[in-house]
Amino acid sequence: MQHAFHFNVDRCAECFACEVACKAEHQLRPHAQEEPGASGPRYRQVVALEKPAGDDGSGSIQYVSMACMHCGDAACMSVCPAKAIYRDHEFGAVLVDRSKCIGCRYCSWACEFGAPQFDRDGLMQKCDMCIDRLRAGKKPACVETCCGGAITLATVDEVEGTVRESAARRLGAARRLL
Repeated sequence: MQHAFHFNVDRCAECFACEVACKAEHQLRPHAQEEPGASGPRYRQVVALEKPAGDDGSGSIQYVSMACMHCGDAACMSVCPAKAIYRDHEFGAVLVDRSKCIGCRYCSWACEFGAPQFDRDGLMQKCDMCIDRLRAGKKPACVETCCGGAITLATVDEVEGTVRESAARRLGAARRLL
């Protein structure tokens, strides 16, 4: 069954704990001192989106936690000549068999979300939805660590229902203001 992450920006505390938990869970190297600005692979990363200033001159920054979307029709999987990218049938996670990866980077060119990461070994790696934790009945590290409950993992149907419900509440609130 296909699972998906859902991020609720209104619940985000902008603490970056999801990114730190992901790095710790996957034993990814932290910011490298020998390479200023380098951070090693980041399967989940918090990105800042700048909202342009309005007529009143007030702009703002909104933080969004991003990871692999584990797409239903994953472009990275379809372009991999080595067939190193495959789907887990239990949770729908798009996974990488690094022993098959040839480092051609076709996956990174095909992915519109920037999920494929390459480290010093030149092989692809990315968010695996914490598949080992899921198989053990646990939540992904980013979900478990998110203090505001902004990141959830559920079936695609559940996520779509949550999104529809939220949109309906916003529409109802907007109509009451009119």
